[in-house]
Amino acid sequence: MFNIFGKKKESIEQKIAKILFDNSMIISTAESCTGGLLSSRLTDVSGSSLYTKLNFVTYSNEVKHSLLGVTTETLEKFGAVSKECAAEMAVGLHERTNADVVICTTGIAGPTGGSPNKPVGLVYVAIKSKYKAVVQEFRINPKLNRKKMKYKFTQVALEMLYDFLSDISA
Repeated sequence: MFNIFGKKKESIEQKIAKILFDNSMIISTAESCTGGLLSSRLTDVSGSSLYTKLNFVTYSNEVKHSLLGVTTETLEKFGAVSKECAAEMAVGLHERTNADVVICTTGIAGPTGGSPNKPVGLVYVAIKSKYKAVVQEFRINPKLNRKKMKYKFTQVALEMLYDFLSDISA
C-alpha cells in the first residue's frame, strides 16, 4: 500500500513494533479463535524477537484453565467466548509472562457454531499492562469464510492494541 507521495505506507504491525521497540516494551499473546495468526502478524516484522516474549494458542477450555488460570467457574458460567474469559486470559498471561503488555483473543470464527447470543463473527479482545486493562467486543460479518474471519479478528485486535499502546506510550 502506498500513500499519495509514492512512499510505502507503514502497516499496523510496523506501527506497533515501533512503539514496542521505542519504549523497550515486551509483548505476549494468548489466542483462541485466531489460532496463532495474531502472533504471526506481530512477528512478521523484522526484529520482533526484541519485543516478543511468549505466545500461546489456548484453544481448549482445559488449556485456558491450566496455562492461563481462567477459572472453571468463569468457563461454566460465561463460556470461553465471553468478556469475562478474555479478561481472565489477559490477567493470567500477564502474571505468567510478566510482559509489559499482553493481548488475548477468544471468539467464534465459524462458519459453523455460534448461537443467537454468541454468533459466528463474535470476538473478544483483552489487553493488559501493569497499569491498565481493557476488554472489547467486536462483531464481524458472519458470512466471511473462516480464513477471512480470523484475519478480520486479528485486524481489530491489532488496531485496538495500537490505540492502547499509543495511549500508554504518549
